Amino acid sequence: MIEFTLDQLYGWIGAFIWPFFRVAAFVGTAPVLGDSSIPLYVKIALSAVLALALAPLAGELPSIPLGSYAAMGVMVEQILIGMALGLVMRFIFGAVAVAGELIGLQMGLSFASFFDPASGGNTSVMARILNAITILAFIAVNGHLVMLSGLGRTFEMLPIGGPTLDLNGIGVLVEFSVTLFTVGVALALPMVIALLAINLAMGILNRTAQQLSVFAVGFPITLTVSMLLLTIFLPQINSFLDRLFMDGYTAMSEVARGLAR
Repeated sequence: MIEFTLDQLYGWIGAFIWPFFRVAAFVGTAPVLGDSSIPLYVKIALSAVLALALAPLAGELPSIPLGSYAAMGVMVEQILIGMALGLVMRFIFGAVAVAGELIGLQMGLSFASFFDPASGGNTSVMARILNAITILAFIAVNGHLVMLSGLGRTFEMLPIGGPTLDLNGIGVLVEFSVTLFTVGVALALPMVIALLAINLAMGILNRTAQQLSVFAVGFPITLTVSMLLLTIFLPQINSFLDRLFMDGYTAMSEVARGLAR
């Protein structure tokens, strides 16, 4: 007959629940895995499965009573770690969304917006298209698996119940948030410059031939040229996204090291 004590039961629960808090916070904030279209119970089930798989990497766990204030402190630390790591990759996808907003604005499609359940607001059609392309590229290169592998390595750098978290990691996260604007503008810059040249040419044409209404022919011309430019721009985006994903993985490691100092 198999027997076990209450202390052993608490130990098994702790071995599961401490990694679960970090994994659940990561799944809730990371792109693709934490998408709002995924039901909540699916996210919880995925977090539980991943916690069971990553639990052996957690090493020696603290012997803290689960109902104590110290346990609540450990729980908050694990949630903060998971959220910080998930936000790093969320910034990558946010930068692509910013590029889509800029391109859509320059194309004259700022009025063509849709409600985005992920952000809770309206986003332009170009932002939705680029976001879909980014998700497909991310899954195609197994980015979600690399992202989970990076999460598993954080259990070595940031052991559960280890030293108190350092605020340097939050500083690294805030510094990396600049990616939202710098990378977004860099990604949209070729399209923005080309469309700006088209608008400038249309303005000069309107001054030289005032009987030609720019408002009547300007938008169709701009939209047609934009579609032609997109056929050149979109096939070249894969290499840019690959470098962007690598920057995200590197930033995840830097945030983890900053929190561990």
